[in-house]
Amino acid sequence: MRRADQVVAIVATVDPDAYATGAQNSDTIDMQDFEQVMFVVTAGTLGSSATIDFKATQGNSSAMGSEKDITGKAITQLTDAGTDSDKQASVVVNQSDLDVAGGFRWIRGVMTVGTATSDAGVVALGLYPTYGPASDYDLASVDEIVA
Repeated sequence: MRRADQVVAIVATVDPDAYATGAQNSDTIDMQDFEQVMFVVTAGTLGSSATIDFKATQGNSSAMGSEKDITGKAITQLTDAGTDSDKQASVVVNQSDLDVAGGFRWIRGVMTVGTATSDAGVVALGLYPTYGPASDYDLASVDEIVA
């Protein structure tokens, strides 16, 4: 039986925090390393009338040059008015979703807080690595794996 850490890695985050209005970018992920990446957006307590948006973008370099949105890879806006405090949403990106012919192989998540400071964060999980165990691709900030 394969262990979860052999097929799933923590590859990017927007660390959970109380964010003022504006965009927060996750770490950049090389999609040549994984078949899929799943972003998990976590909303804590949303400020009065606050909104949280999230989308996945692609770039043609690890610095996200020529960055553009990945079609269909955005959540429905989370809102304080919609009682979305303490909710989660996920976005799955497949290698086939990228404009590989245009040189786009890197992705990242962009979480945008609107109107009022809100608690939120994002974790991106790399799924089904191309080579080796997934844990080889964990972020350096991953402190421990207990299997």
